[in-house]
Amino acid sequence: MRVGVSISSTHFTDDHRVGAHWMIERTRVARDAGLDSLSLGDHHSVPVPYYQGVPMLGRLMAEWTTDRPIGCLFLLPLWNPVLVAEQVGTLANLCDGPFVVQTGIGDGDGQFAAMGSSLSARGADLDESIRLIKALLGGETVSSERFGLTDAVVNPRPPQPVEWWIGAGGPGPLRRAAREGDAWYAGPWATPAQMSEMTSNYREACDAEGREGRICMRKDVIVLNDANRARSLGDALIERGYRGLGKESVAYGGAQEVLEQLAPFREAGVDELIVRCMTIDQADALETLELCGEVRRSLHQS
Repeated sequence: MRVGVSISSTHFTDDHRVGAHWMIERTRVARDAGLDSLSLGDHHSVPVPYYQGVPMLGRLMAEWTTDRPIGCLFLLPLWNPVLVAEQVGTLANLCDGPFVVQTGIGDGDGQFAAMGSSLSARGADLDESIRLIKALLGGETVSSERFGLTDAVVNPRPPQPVEWWIGAGGPGPLRRAAREGDAWYAGPWATPAQMSEMTSNYREACDAEGREGRICMRKDVIVLNDANRARSLGDALIERGYRGLGKESVAYGGAQEVLEQLAPFREAGVDELIVRCMTIDQADALETLELCGEVRRSLHQS
């Protein structure tokens, strides 16, 4: 099982330059820990500091090993597809390894209203946007009544095909992930038992499409040498309602404990875990990422 990292984009600092520096520092530690991939999230019109993915990823590429996969989440119903294709084309030419486009339908009335998008039309918008971006990145000229596009083209284009990781939960979205994606990108909420059932559904959908597919899953974690402190921090966050996740949906403790919490997802069919630090201070986050390298090595070897 591979273990990648999603760097948190929300940081509460009086000087917002400090939050950006923290993201750079976390990337360096994740690189040195040997984590397999790097990615950033996507959110808009946020009342707290949130560092936007495209410019931040361009900066983080200078710290990453360029032959390891790197990517960015685009909640495509919130984006103009030509703009996404242009951003991906440029970013993909800054790295030597695979560039990963992660996507999903997104959520939140306020976010959609701020971006001038329709929450009710997000499924259809996502399907059309994926079609258009794939065509643009393949060198085609595209038009779309839905997005008001006429004879659009993009340059530069990626030097190699990008990977598509598509978020999904229910049966319909799982079929979309099987049909359009190189991987299904599962959210952090599922338990191993839930993942086993959904994995079976995804594999069936892949078989129906004549595709192999892969499963990637995000997991929020705290890993510290002081396991008692990690448990205390994790318990406190869960008690405060951390991201609406239950204790069984996250992983925290010492390296061996976290390994034991994450290993069942490999048995459930997950090919790559994408770890993200829970809301902890910078020193704990750096230690967590360093120790995630140990967890990765154990998952690789066992």
